[in-house]
Amino acid sequence: MKNVCFMQSPIGLLGIAEENGQITDLFFGREKAPIGTLEAETPILLQAKKELREYFAGTRREFTAPLNPSGTEFQRQVWNALLTIPYGETRSYSQIAAQLGNPSASRAVGTANHHNPISILIPCHRVIGQDGSLTGYGGGLEAKKFLLDLEAQGK
Repeated sequence: MKNVCFMQSPIGLLGIAEENGQITDLFFGREKAPIGTLEAETPILLQAKKELREYFAGTRREFTAPLNPSGTEFQRQVWNALLTIPYGETRSYSQIAAQLGNPSASRAVGTANHHNPISILIPCHRVIGQDGSLTGYGGGLEAKKFLLDLEAQGK
């Protein structure tokens, strides 16, 4: 069974879920909690909340809480590629596709990015359009802009 906790952040209410000591979900709003979760504050959830508070305060650039996103093999490859994007930098969908050795897979990368279950910790907000435009984000484009601006200030 997954445990879930919630925290207020500068971009709204965040929910964090874990199972077996690994973060499985980070989402926007209470209503997006995975079905069948139990509200609790486990050690790993407390660690994730602490790291997120530090990130929003501008004192943390990397997260150490263990992650276990559920997805297809391709989605996991994309999410692992997102983890290589340095704090304060961005990549385009086509750059991620090329990094994975499949330059024509930018749409598939976009779809995998959209299905990222652990927002912020797996930094899908760092992926932008080829022309530098901000593209969709689960927390909304204002949240994406806030996260990118936060990281640009701390660079």
